[in-house]
Amino acid sequence: MSSLWRILPALLLIHPFSSAQETHDHGVPEKLGKISFPISCAPAVQEQFNRGVALLHSFAYSAARDAFKGVAEVDSRCAMAHWGAAMTYFHQLWAPPIEPATIPTAQKEIRRAQQLEAGSDRERQFIHALSLIYQDVATVPYTTRALNYEQAMSDLAAENKKDVEAHVFYALALLATASPTDKTHANQKKAADLLEPLDRTYPQHPGIPHYLIHAYDNAELAPRGLPAARAYAQIAPSAPHALHMPSHIFTRLGLWEDSITSNLAARDAAHKQGDVGEELHAMDYLVYGYLQVGRDKDAAQVIQQMKDMPELNKGDFKIAYAYTAIPVRYMVERGQWSDAAGIVPPTGAPPHVVAIAVWARGMGLARSGHAAQAQPEIDRLRQIEEQLRASGNDYWATQVGILRREVMAWSAQANNKQDEAIVLMRGSADEEDAIEKLPVTPGPIVPAREQLGLLFLEQNHPDLALKEFQTALVNSPGRRGAMLGAKLASQN
Repeated sequence: MSSLWRILPALLLIHPFSSAQETHDHGVPEKLGKISFPISCAPAVQEQFNRGVALLHSFAYSAARDAFKGVAEVDSRCAMAHWGAAMTYFHQLWAPPIEPATIPTAQKEIRRAQQLEAGSDRERQFIHALSLIYQDVATVPYTTRALNYEQAMSDLAAENKKDVEAHVFYALALLATASPTDKTHANQKKAADLLEPLDRTYPQHPGIPHYLIHAYDNAELAPRGLPAARAYAQIAPSAPHALHMPSHIFTRLGLWEDSITSNLAARDAAHKQGDVGEELHAMDYLVYGYLQVGRDKDAAQVIQQMKDMPELNKGDFKIAYAYTAIPVRYMVERGQWSDAAGIVPPTGAPPHVVAIAVWARGMGLARSGHAAQAQPEIDRLRQIEEQLRASGNDYWATQVGILRREVMAWSAQANNKQDEAIVLMRGSADEEDAIEKLPVTPGPIVPAREQLGLLFLEQNHPDLALKEFQTALVNSPGRRGAMLGAKLASQN
């Protein structure tokens, strides 16, 4: 049987589909929601401090930093201004959570907060909790420090039961320490249990729906996230990240037109504010959505717009990831294997970003009749996997291992080693299903489970293929490739 990918262009003509958001530095938004974080500093700085916290909750870190700096300039004895400044260097849901180059500055800020006499025990608790993140950085792993911070925030919330910000920041800490291998989503559910009652009482608080979206950004909980997704962009519409975040839930549920609308708004707002990272992040989700509804020309236009952007900082993970993934998505989803085989990995990018381009090259070679030439790409993926494992980055090492076995599977299939191909791809699918994606991506370029269905189609086993496509659609509703694959399998 011909590969679905090989006949995909024809299928798209026969069965057309309806057409119609980790750096994330934002400019100064005008509408951020409503925050009340009482502090014991000069009354004149309270409004500006609240504004800084609102910016924090929409991950507008550079603008928040400016706000807290302004607080310190007005009240030089305000310890919480320095807590706020130190918080802007702690990007809890991004990778990396703390940029190494910013650690000395962040440590200076938190030390200053400790040196100044905070006006309440509650404020001292906030400062102490954050100090644990920047303490013993050279000797204590980040994961340990993050757990220490989470525990301190738990204690703070327990002792301040009516303090909204204590509970909201504690919920964020729970999300930051959630294990991507915990498919029970224990931390996410605990965070949601904290946030949902607050959401009813404080409907204009930007952090509550933002963190609810992150808590629900998984296949199990995504249906519960629609109210937060619908609300957040209305609460803080001037923040590009707030405009983008609803698409995390829309993507999980296969609501592609909603995702497209969300990311068009986010991209435009980010562009106006000069926020390149957020702009590219929205463009990645936008291309993904366009491809799912068959708007390939629109996706191609986004790619051209990306190519026309000025020189980008490929050392920044968020920028490098989107810049690399966007054209790969377009080529691989459309089965343009010769084009994929010619992809050149980005220079200066983090290794787990380079791996995406190497995987695409290997896939292109294996799928275009040049499987023997894919071996160097397999070897390169193995090297990257080992490099990441040695550096302690187990999450991305696992993801690269999945990519490596996918290339091996298609190479085995090309060499008529069908049983080996199925074993390799099934192993990839099982491992991928057992680990959650990170917020940087709408999902794998093509889920391994969907690829397993394609392999079964290649091997003339439509009944087995249909089962895998159906499972893939449970995990990723509305994905076009899986839907077309299921349709084709059911017709044979």
